[in-house]
Amino acid sequence: MSGGAVKRVELESAFVLHNRAYRESSLITEIFGRDTGRLGLVAKGARRPKSALRGMLQSFQPLLLSWTGSGELGLLIGAEPDGYARPLTGKALFSGLYMNELLMRLMHRHDPHAELFLNYARALEALAQGQRSDAVLRVFEKQMLEAIGYGLVLDHDIDSGEPIDVDRAYRYKPDRGPTSHKDDDQGEDEDEDGVRVGGNTLLSLARENLESDCVLDEAKQLMRVVLRRYLGDRPLATRSLFRARARSPGTN
Repeated sequence: MSGGAVKRVELESAFVLHNRAYRESSLITEIFGRDTGRLGLVAKGARRPKSALRGMLQSFQPLLLSWTGSGELGLLIGAEPDGYARPLTGKALFSGLYMNELLMRLMHRHDPHAELFLNYARALEALAQGQRSDAVLRVFEKQMLEAIGYGLVLDHDIDSGEPIDVDRAYRYKPDRGPTSHKDDDQGEDEDEDGVRVGGNTLLSLARENLESDCVLDEAKQLMRVVLRRYLGDRPLATRSLFRARARSPGTN
């Protein structure tokens, strides 16, 4: 809001989602703040070789940030670490970058999501500890959609209202939810018709406890179809990185 009182925020818990060059020596840093949500900050001089900010404004590093501003972009006036950075490598690193891109694409600026912030921090910790990355990502995707108002229906059939049966197959329609799956319906990845998914997968995702390969495969297919509805036609850059990495020999 231009022309309003200048707002000052002190020592906000935050993570960096993305940096881009700004003018000769500065950055525009997109952050995810615990109490402020996603917003952009101008980090003056952060690209200078001797800048204290140069090595600090990195993804996956818990930070305490201070800034001022009353418009679309704030001015960063202080930054300090808030614990140790999550040491992500290999597939865990790509998974962390994927979460950052999802937040950049789907979370509006200046829209606080304190619980999602905590879930994001927990997901980073799980990745750093070597937990199975595809399980971590599916749970985070589910939590993120809930936080931004697009939560999945995972507990009942949208047509009959009956509770999900662990042994039954369903057709999940991205704009509505699960309905009983017909045996002659063989489509699996059409947006309009939805995707086939087992009741066990729906209930496992609801419990945020994904273990078997079958459940993980179905959950991945389900989340891809659902997310496509909100991401639109522009592909995620990190998905291309995942595919390129999968084709490279010797990757872990």
